Amino acid sequence: MSEMKIRVLVVDDDQEQLTLAERSLSAYGFDVRTHRSSLGVSNLVRSTMPDLVLLDVNIPALTGDKVLTLARGQAPAGTLFVLFSASDESTLRKLAKDSGADGYITKSTQGEDLAKKLHAIHAKARGTLASSAP
Repeated sequence: MSEMKIRVLVVDDDQEQLTLAERSLSAYGFDVRTHRSSLGVSNLVRSTMPDLVLLDVNIPALTGDKVLTLARGQAPAGTLFVLFSASDESTLRKLAKDSGADGYITKSTQGEDLAKKLHAIHAKARGTLASSAP
């Protein structure tokens, strides 16, 4: 049986960042959708049912941690939220922990490294979910 592509929704107000993430993640086998605003993320998560949401922290209107809180309530069970930011790693780690994110990745992580980290977050969650099943 072939492995299903991991569906990723990338949310960032920077079009260049969206294009870069879409190109690199698609090249590594992800099914990528992008969205350029914090507005409408909850509805998009509910309708597209991504496996992972890569969410920019510093986005106008609502910050990534606030979007995460709103979108998680609309997301299908098992949807993972990963904060993505140019902030320093310690700040990002704390924000991810405080907001209940499933992980965090700095924006300096690109290409193959970004794909590997997202695969690892996804695999870890699947392992946790599988081991907690009856």
